[in-house]
Amino acid sequence: MAKMQRNTVLVVLSFFAIYFIWGSTYLWNKIAVTELPAFMLAGIRFVIAGSLIFIISKILGFSLKITKQQFKNTILAGFLFLTFGNGVVVWALKFVDSSFAALEVSAQPLVVLIMMRVFQGKKIQPMSIVGVVLGVTGIFLLVGQKDIIAQDGAILGMVLIFFCMLSWSYGSLFVGKADLPKNFFVNTGYQMFTSGISLLIISIIFGEQWSSPNTWSTPVLWSMSLLIVFGSIVTFTAFNYLLRIVSPEKVATSTYVNPIIAMILGWYFLNEDITAQSAIASIVLLTGVYFINSKKSLTIFSRFSGKRIPKNPVE
Repeated sequence: MAKMQRNTVLVVLSFFAIYFIWGSTYLWNKIAVTELPAFMLAGIRFVIAGSLIFIISKILGFSLKITKQQFKNTILAGFLFLTFGNGVVVWALKFVDSSFAALEVSAQPLVVLIMMRVFQGKKIQPMSIVGVVLGVTGIFLLVGQKDIIAQDGAILGMVLIFFCMLSWSYGSLFVGKADLPKNFFVNTGYQMFTSGISLLIISIIFGEQWSSPNTWSTPVLWSMSLLIVFGSIVTFTAFNYLLRIVSPEKVATSTYVNPIIAMILGWYFLNEDITAQSAIASIVLLTGVYFINSKKSLTIFSRFSGKRIPKNPVE
């Protein structure tokens, strides 16, 4: 489907949403998952959010009619992003700190870049190669901390988040080219509702113990409300919009800011430790992400080759 015409204000607001609001969702999920089963939590969140989107769409006069192919594509996109990509991250938060999860996910642009090379044949430019090296180094520093690895379930949490990154990254490439509902709000609604149903089915299969909202604590109620309204409806709609307007690797730059927001909030509200090695890993990782997405050319390489290095990190 052809790229939609850009709206500068919407693009700016959408980037603000995926940068700052998504950085906060790690905290909200961590608070909620301390009391609620992970898949039930995510399932309820997305079913309610998807239902609200459908109701708002009808009020605004948006058509909910989509083709069979679009419906199939929304189910697949929802699975990659939400059923697996988000639901399993929520589960992993039982084993790792919210700030650690955000830092590991910050390597997503690296994964997107490699997938664009593998699936789309895009060349990896010198600046991006530097970014890949820094990214791998940062991940090694992050997951190589003995104190963190020694915690119960920490390795499982790390592995789960890594596979979620793969799912989310492939989903970013898929959505950029798939035949999906033209209305981004309706598109988000279908992805969330179908994913929510899938997550609730998974919750039943796993034998999770469900509970009524009237038994939830005030912090969990607030976290769930914020996740539904801002973390789901607002931010995921912005995310879907950006994937059709700008390139996937640019959308992935949200990982510049998400870990910083998550680390600050986790430290302030949950008393999560920020180790010196985690701080160094975050600097190395985010520097790598910068190089991956930089439009500047690596002058030193161009001098040796005698060729002009293209400005785009991937082409």
